[in-house]
Formats: sequence, structure tokens, C-alpha cells
Amino acid sequence: MLELSASQIGTWVGSFLLPLFRVAALLMTMPIIGTKLVPMRVRMYLSVAICLVLLPTLPPMPVVDALSLPTFMLIAQEILIGVMLGFVLQLFFHAFVMAGQIIATQMGLGFASMVDPANGVSVAVIGQFFLMLVTLLFLAMNGHLVVFEVLAESFVTLPVGVGLTTGHYWEVVGKLGWVLAAGLMLVLPAITALLVVNIAFGVMTRAAPQLNILSIGFPMTLVLGMMIVWIGMADILAQYQALVTEALQMLRELAGVK
Repeated sequence: MLELSASQIGTWVGSFLLPLFRVAALLMTMPIIGTKLVPMRVRMYLSVAICLVLLPTLPPMPVVDALSLPTFMLIAQEILIGVMLGFVLQLFFHAFVMAGQIIATQMGLGFASMVDPANGVSVAVIGQFFLMLVTLLFLAMNGHLVVFEVLAESFVTLPVGVGLTTGHYWEVVGKLGWVLAAGLMLVLPAITALLVVNIAFGVMTRAAPQLNILSIGFPMTLVLGMMIVWIGMADILAQYQALVTEALQMLRELAGVK
């Protein structure tokens, strides 16, 4: 019969399970992999596989008592680190979703919504289009590999057993305003163009009151809005590169990676 001592269990818990909680927390909260489209069991298998690959390169882990209160505190800390890293990536993706929802509202497509299979909520069609576009760009440019690289280096810069400082928490909170700024920067040209269109319809209504602006203005705003979105796609790659560079830099700063 196999018998394990308390020190052997503590060594096994410290060397494998503690890093596994950080990896699993990131994969459960990050976009693409952490969505409802990927089954929970697949995410767990992927977490174990990544942890096994990282295990030979990780720094020495602390030996802990498997059922003690400090061990549970360490587990909570590792989960918190992984959740914070995934939360920064969620902010980046939702900047494009918010941009699409703002454009859809301005062009009259706010009522045209569909269920987002990744998050299980109803979003505007333009927002869902931007989300799929940024997902494909993120995977095509190996953004997920950069995330895994930052995750691996975070075990050196934020070792297991070293507590987080208050600055880490405030750093995550401070990034909330970045989503609004990034989303507005994406849609500012489209909003300006649609504002000019609405002003033109207002002048037409003032000049010809007998004109039924509701029957003419809505389809015209819709068509012009689609044209503005189509023209704006020419610059979407440059905007994506600027935002993803800033988001990944935020991720590296949060993990303390240089």
C-alpha cells in the first residue's frame, strides 16, 4: 500500500498545485479560452498540460502543509493573480465590443442584437462583428503565445508565496478607465461622421417641414453608417496594433515582467 508522508504531500502541493491554480485562473477568465464556447473540462486539461510544461522551468516552490490556513491563503493569492491577468485581457476585448455598440446605437442598429455565444448575453450585431474580428486578429498574430509567455515569467517576478502589494490592486482598478478611452478612440471618426449626417437631416427638416424625415432619415442613416463602418475597416489593423501593444504592455507591467 502506498503511503505518503506529510512532507511529501506538502512538496507535491507546493510544486504542482499552487502553480496550477494560477494557470487555471488565467485560462478560466481570459477571452477566447475562458468563454462558454470552450468546455470546462477542456480548460482544465489545458491548464494541467501548460502547468506540466512549465514545471521544469519554475523557481523552487515553498513546502507547505496541505490542509493549513496559510496554504489556503496561498491558493487564494494564486487565483487572484491569474484572475487579474485575465481581467486585463478582458478589458482589451471589451473595448472593441463597446466601440461596436456605440456605433450601432448611433446608426440606428441598436435594436439589432444577437446572443453572444461566448458570454451568453445579447450584444449589438456590430459589437459582435468587432469581437469576432479582434479574436481572429489576436490568434493570427500569436497574442495568446505572448500571454502564455507573460504567465511563465510571472512565476519569477511574482513568485509563489510572495504577497501582492496594494499597488497591484489599484493598478487593475486604474485600467477600468482605459476601456472607455480606447473604445471612444476607435469610434470617434464614425461618431463624428454620423453626427454630420444627423445635422444634415436636421437642416433638411428645418428647410422642408413637410418632408417625412423619419421615413427617409432612418434608412439613410443606416446605409451611411454601414458605409462608414466599411471605410473604417481600412484602418482597423493599425488601431488594433496600437491597442494590443498597450494592453500587452499593461499585462507585463501588472505581472512585473520587463
